[in-house]
Amino acid sequence: MNLPKLPTKRTRRELLKMTPLLGAAALFLPSSRDWLLEHGVGLSDRASETTFRSMHLAPTFSDRAVTALDQFPLNSYLQDDPDVDLEAWRLTVEGLVQHAGEYAIDTIRQLPKITQNTRHVCVEGWDVIGNFGGARLADFLDRVGADPTARFIEVSCADDYYESLEMAAARHPQTLLCYEMYGQPITREHGAPVRLQIPTKLGYKQAKYLMTLRVTNVLQAKRGYWEDQGYAWHGGL
Repeated sequence: MNLPKLPTKRTRRELLKMTPLLGAAALFLPSSRDWLLEHGVGLSDRASETTFRSMHLAPTFSDRAVTALDQFPLNSYLQDDPDVDLEAWRLTVEGLVQHAGEYAIDTIRQLPKITQNTRHVCVEGWDVIGNFGGARLADFLDRVGADPTARFIEVSCADDYYESLEMAAARHPQTLLCYEMYGQPITREHGAPVRLQIPTKLGYKQAKYLMTLRVTNVLQAKRGYWEDQGYAWHGGL
């Protein structure tokens, strides 16, 4: 008696070989294309989050390796200068903190200053090595009494840009509230008076012209300007 032939069990290697073919075929179907893009970005985020090491430092460079300031590309959301009143500027802090309120630049400058030469990587394909100075975001979070169990921070900016970070990245020792570049107060077109500088993340995570900072356990529906257009939320390097 002939028994029905059982399906052959495929090895992991064979399945991996088939993956590009299946993916290419699925791209011809719009519904499959949307599903793949959405779940592919999610998979990338989960992989980045899993492999992120909170104490692993991004590379730093000598002063000789730093790109000249006039060769540091500008990449703004709406405009290079949203006309922030630098004298009246305050950073509004809210959410899961003990000391909510408005903080002047002098409060940030009173925190220990960190200067670092790190690489800025843009998702568009270019990168430069810049010189950045400012206070660790972790030190500022401690200053305002951020809940140690909080999971995220959210920021909004003077040009209506917005962004969010997981707390591990926010408290990374190289993540700065950056108020200086190349030993001088940060210029308007580069994000004055304060921007995020995060050498473990792609450039679009490094929001400029900060106006509000919110500590939270639940992200709002608008998680980040480019992320809401389909970019990866983690944005890790």
